[in-house]
Amino acid sequence: MAPTQELFLPTTGAHQLHLCLWEPELPPKGILQISHGMCEYILRYAPFAAWLARHGWVVVGADHLGHGTTAPSREDLGYFQPQDPSRQVVEDLWAVSRWARERYPRLPLFLLGHSMGSFLARRYAMTYGDDLSGLILMGTGSQPRALVRAGLLLAWLLGTVKGDRYRSALLYSLTLGSYNRPFPPVRTPCDWLSKNPENVDRYIEDPFCQFRFTVNGYRTLLETLAYIQDPRNVARLPRRLPILLVSGDRDPVGNMGKGVAQVYEDYRTHSAPVEMKLYTGLRHEILNEEERMEVYEDILAWLDRRLAE
Repeated sequence: MAPTQELFLPTTGAHQLHLCLWEPELPPKGILQISHGMCEYILRYAPFAAWLARHGWVVVGADHLGHGTTAPSREDLGYFQPQDPSRQVVEDLWAVSRWARERYPRLPLFLLGHSMGSFLARRYAMTYGDDLSGLILMGTGSQPRALVRAGLLLAWLLGTVKGDRYRSALLYSLTLGSYNRPFPPVRTPCDWLSKNPENVDRYIEDPFCQFRFTVNGYRTLLETLAYIQDPRNVARLPRRLPILLVSGDRDPVGNMGKGVAQVYEDYRTHSAPVEMKLYTGLRHEILNEEERMEVYEDILAWLDRRLAE
């Protein structure tokens, strides 16, 4: 499951991205780029990436700013950059795309984003979507715009008073703090991630997952949500771009499927075709549940179908 190649990729910002590449032994069909979620890193996708590579797909992804080994130190986990961090992370995703395109110039490029990575992938598609052959949004959702604005105001106030690197229990409570409520009795603070206790325990024991976002990190997340939920930006999605939405129907990030359905309805009028599948009983990390092979197979089938079309 180890990547074919790991390297540090220079960017337009003052940082380098820790990039991983999985290459197939078969003649490659296409490229799938992965945009990982909040408080995790690209190597958590190694089993899925290696499986896709065995089926002829090139898989590439990098740790975002403030994540994994892109972060220069433990103190930088959960911190992006002072100016326009949401735009910068999208530019970083674009840098990874360009790198993969240079390596495989004749292959179609698809983008998969999970959770926060799906929000960033949505912004990417609104900016660079003409370069994509398809978009997969996993564990995505929709938030009331008034709530996003209130969160941004709070993040700005806390950043002004406490500093951009302050780690706020209040911001955590207002964003992720309620996600465990549908799953009593609660065993850990992360039960909402998966109904598989072993997956939850691995996440909790992982030092690159166990950190709290800084005020700057929450501002990045909320600025991204504000951008992608603006109808003017939704209208920027390329009309020819195929989109697949996949989530568990017990995922609180997608409001138990309701938020995913909202995104589906919003995108259906701007892009075609748009497809959606909700997996019964699964929570947030559908690639790590016991039923993950069904998800793997569905994603592969969708990718191969897009190639055939």
